[in-house]
Amino acid sequence: MICRRYSITTAGRRHYGTKYTAKVTSTSLTGRSLSAEVAPPQPQASFDPRGYLLPRRELVCKATKILLNSQRCRTAKGGAFTYHQSPHLLPDPFDSLHDYLSPLSVSLTPIEASEILKSLNCPSLALRFFHFCPSLSSNFRHDPATYTRIILILSNSALPNRVDLVRTIVSDMEKSGTPGTISTVNILIGFFGNSEDLESCLGLLKKWRLRMTGYTYKCLVQAYLRSRDCEKALRAYFELKMRGHKLDIFAYNMLLDALADDKKVDQANMVFGDMKRNHCEPDVYTYTIMIKTTGKNGKICESLALFEEMLNKGWPPNLIAYNTMIEALANGRMVDKAILLFLKMVGNNCRPNQFTYSVVLHALASEGQLHRLDEIMEASKKYMNRSIYAFLVRTLNKLGHASEAHRLFCNMWSFHDQGDRDACVSMLESLCNAGKTTEAMELLGRIHEKGIKADSIMYNTVFYALGKFKQVTHLLDLFEKMKQEGLAPDIFTYNILIASFGRVGKVEEAVKLFEELDNGDCKPDIISYNSLINCLGKNGDIDEAHMRFKEMQEKGLNPDVVTYSTLIECFGKADKVEMACRLFDEMLDEGCCPNIITYNVLLDCLERSGRTAEAVDLYSKLKQQGLTPDSITYSVLERLQSGSHKKFRIRRQNPVTGWVVSPLR
Repeated sequence: MICRRYSITTAGRRHYGTKYTAKVTSTSLTGRSLSAEVAPPQPQASFDPRGYLLPRRELVCKATKILLNSQRCRTAKGGAFTYHQSPHLLPDPFDSLHDYLSPLSVSLTPIEASEILKSLNCPSLALRFFHFCPSLSSNFRHDPATYTRIILILSNSALPNRVDLVRTIVSDMEKSGTPGTISTVNILIGFFGNSEDLESCLGLLKKWRLRMTGYTYKCLVQAYLRSRDCEKALRAYFELKMRGHKLDIFAYNMLLDALADDKKVDQANMVFGDMKRNHCEPDVYTYTIMIKTTGKNGKICESLALFEEMLNKGWPPNLIAYNTMIEALANGRMVDKAILLFLKMVGNNCRPNQFTYSVVLHALASEGQLHRLDEIMEASKKYMNRSIYAFLVRTLNKLGHASEAHRLFCNMWSFHDQGDRDACVSMLESLCNAGKTTEAMELLGRIHEKGIKADSIMYNTVFYALGKFKQVTHLLDLFEKMKQEGLAPDIFTYNILIASFGRVGKVEEAVKLFEELDNGDCKPDIISYNSLINCLGKNGDIDEAHMRFKEMQEKGLNPDVVTYSTLIECFGKADKVEMACRLFDEMLDEGCCPNIITYNVLLDCLERSGRTAEAVDLYSKLKQQGLTPDSITYSVLERLQSGSHKKFRIRRQNPVTGWVVSPLR
């Protein structure tokens, strides 16, 4: 082994010397040259001009590299590690790190540990290194910097148990008698938010004899705001203000927004004034919040003044600012000004969104000025796409303006090659609700022209409308067309068709459809049986209705209150009172609770047959069950009291079964 010292002189003033220890590996034949292997020098402690120990950069880099290299054979997954091979085949990186650090003349320092923690990109690895450090030397103690660093790493991590881990670190700090800094408290306040832990954090201020800074107050205000505790946030703000501190623009906006949501208008105005006095210039978000606050409280003039002030300050309104001001004007019934602002908005190349159109549309509809919708659409035609058209169609339909929606839909149909499924569904529903079944069927037959494939929902919508308006002549043709297009009818399709044919007395078609359903892949449900039983019973085939009732039970379907009420009414109309009473008792035994319609049907049956005492007992049961009698109930009771059992009646339709209930006069 040889040692050589080389000196380098720079500008004749400073001398740098590096001592190398090398091992000669080979020499030339002449002896004039040789090869040597030089061992790198050990990292040496260095100090800054004030005498403070500096971190050894080469040590920090080497230690970080050792730890991070351990991840090459592992895959990060949720903050933890999953080995791709057996653990014993992978060396423990902390053994390698221990071997590197142990021979050093100066052991690892806390400031170096903090730098290594900062360089690790995995919270779990950082936490393990944090706990590993004290094992290197009996003299190593974590200081406030390392504690603060690991708390920051854990608080920013996605570890599921990060809250418990931070609590443990804080507890270790207290047990070791290591006082934190104000930075430690700031991080904890931001992490814990408004909770019991936050109160403990504030207690640490006194324990560690720390003074709250303006940034600490800001963290505290934001912590309360994130937990939606506006009262505590406001109290913290008042204390901050009393101490002579002020918030930044982000914190001011956050506080103003919370006050606006809590409708604390006076407090919001006060904070807004403080903001200006503290030379914190409001931005477009600040003005938007204040416009929203004043607009919601009906102070439209103040909203307009704020909007003008924003423009004069040189802040160009964004989409949210425009929407907020337009909404304030619309709520104040200033439709003309709202439309004027909308026109300025599109003139300034600010693209409206669905909310913008919704606000304008509702304002026009409420003021009876829907004719001005064309003006809106013309002004913003470069932004009118299929999605906006579809939204307007749906909104107009919901507002009950079917004709205007249809006109707009036709415009969309004319100007766009591709259609919008939601708009088509909305238009179908609107036409069907208005009884325009011919137009609905025509639309259903043409939507393929716009690249939209009809589905069972669309067909069912039209089927329901045809059945509702008793236009069953087109039902079977449309049903066949549906199957020809390759659409398999679902249970809703069959139930609608069975009920529709039963409504007009076409029992044969209803039974045929039921059998088709029963023999297919889609099996009948309770609604299918209820529709068929109602169809059969209503048209006088009570025995067949009862047989279907039994069949339903045999197949494991439990009859519901509609099933029982329908059959009881069937037997009541046929003067088969005993059978109606038996079904009612069976209903109770099966745990199916009768409703007021069931009681009314049976009360009417008993009253008509002269079984007054049983009718009175049944009324007592009705009251015991907690049901509220309706007009039909009182009508039957009136007949019972008068002793009238005539067959002449006024007919009323049962809202559930469609049957006609006949209270006697």
